[in-house]
Amino acid sequence: MKLTRRLARGVGATYALMEKERPAHGVAEIGRVIGDVKGKVAVIVDDMIDTGGTLAAAAQTVMDEGAREVYAVATHGVFSGNAWETLGNSPLSGIVVTDTIPIREGAPELIRIISTAELLTESIRKIFTDDSVSEIFAGENQLF
Repeated sequence: MKLTRRLARGVGATYALMEKERPAHGVAEIGRVIGDVKGKVAVIVDDMIDTGGTLAAAAQTVMDEGAREVYAVATHGVFSGNAWETLGNSPLSGIVVTDTIPIREGAPELIRIISTAELLTESIRKIFTDDSVSEIFAGENQLF
C-alpha cells in the first residue's frame, strides 16, 4: 500500500486497491476494488504478467466498478500459454512491460515494450566504478 500511495503521489493521481487471493497454486480470485474508479482511467500495476488470467479478471473488475478505461503496466511479461488470446479478449486498452524477458511472436497490438538497457548499463557501470547506484534514481529508489 505504501508503494502504491507513493507511485500515485509521484504521478499526481488518486489510487485504488484490489483484493486478490490465491486459493490454490495457479489460481487467483479478484475480490473487490477499494477506492473510487468511476469515470476514471485506471492503471493496474503489477510485477509480472504470466498467463494473463488474473490481469484480465482484474481489468474486468475495474471496468465493472465504473472505470472509463483500463491499462496495465508490469515489469516482467512472461505471457505463457493462452496469454495473447486472454489479454486480447480483455477490456484492457493497453499493456506496458519491460524487455527483461524476450516476448514471443504474436503479441496483440495492445502490448508495448520498453527497454531496460540504459538503466542496466548505467547500473553496471556505477557498480563497476564503485559509484552510487542510488544516483540513477535521484535517491527515489527506496520503497518505503
